[in-house]
Amino acid sequence: MTLWTVERLGRRGDGVAVSGNGVRALAPLVLPGEAIEGEVQDGRIAAPRIVTPSADRVRAPCPHYRACGGCSLMHASDGFVAGWKAAVVVRALGAQGIEATAEGVATSPARSRRRAVLSGRRTKKGALVGFHARGSDVVVDVTECLVVTPAILSALPDLRRLVALGGSRSAELSLAVTDTPAGLDVAATGGKPLTPALFAALAELAEAADWARLDWAGETLTRRRPALGMARARVVPPPGAFLQATAEGEAALLAAVRGAVGDAARIADLFAGVGTFTLPLAEAAEVHAVEGLAAPLAALDAAWREAGGLRRVTTEVRDLARRPLLADELARFDAVVIDPPRAGAAAQAQALAGAGGPVVAWISCDPVTFARDARIMADGGYLLDRLRVIDQFRWSPHVETAAVFRRQGRSDC
Repeated sequence: MTLWTVERLGRRGDGVAVSGNGVRALAPLVLPGEAIEGEVQDGRIAAPRIVTPSADRVRAPCPHYRACGGCSLMHASDGFVAGWKAAVVVRALGAQGIEATAEGVATSPARSRRRAVLSGRRTKKGALVGFHARGSDVVVDVTECLVVTPAILSALPDLRRLVALGGSRSAELSLAVTDTPAGLDVAATGGKPLTPALFAALAELAEAADWARLDWAGETLTRRRPALGMARARVVPPPGAFLQATAEGEAALLAAVRGAVGDAARIADLFAGVGTFTLPLAEAAEVHAVEGLAAPLAALDAAWREAGGLRRVTTEVRDLARRPLLADELARFDAVVIDPPRAGAAAQAQALAGAGGPVVAWISCDPVTFARDARIMADGGYLLDRLRVIDQFRWSPHVETAAVFRRQGRSDC
């Protein structure tokens, strides 16, 4: 059995291990400095045995941890994970020639994930509902989870019944489940066609389970409006819509955005979604919300109109990757908020850098694309003024950042 030393963790949480003769391989569920044993195949040590554990190693509290791919850092102390996530962001920026220090890490507590995408598969004896096994498309049937809210966890038996009713033995269901004040909002895709008999059975299940909404591949069965509070507004998101994963994470991001824009009177919110930032900011400023999908913007607009007492909000459906807001359009605003998808927003960053507005609050869910876009902003004369790491996806390698870019020479903004 070959002996390896773990040098560091890669960006996805796997250890980079080196053998005595200099061979390198990836190993899951290890920590820097640990001595491990295992055989390598295709550059990976699939089942490492810990010979000398790190002082940061802890006992993973979840019974599914060894098999489930939902978490990959539960074997590490909270302090280690927070420091590692901050370092991932700082290193990515450093690779682009940008020096930065993270002000801190805001980590959401256990059992706080209010939105999760589960996988379901029908079996001979019933159904499996959970997450994929590590590095596999096999569904691990979850009975305990320290990540999702108690309401989602307690719904697992009903979700299995849903999969048994509408699932196919040959295909996997995707179940986007959101915990809302009105009850669970469940959006299922990949199931059987919705026949009258299946419609009736699913409606009965949703009623018995007391779900606020069940959407089956675009056909919605609604008992209550699954509204979410955003400042004084109440938004009913489209089925399966993107939302911040935890209430705590959303609050940390919003605090960072508010601190960045200050008393700006006119704000552009790019990749606005259902209004996570637009609606709270509209308490004090006029906001123009831009998003590539019509349905989230319709939900945002409806919530604004119903709320009352907010400043003017306008919306625009626009693919910002292909048609970014340009300098003459950006000149109308005192501040810009941008929350792009994982691919980042290189085209919009070029336009922002050229426009020269005073402040940009940048939210990112990918350190590498964020660092690329930060380089564009820096080349356009912007200073990365503040950087905070937000950890909504506890025990996973996923990292989010809230950053503030200010035009150099405009420290009074």
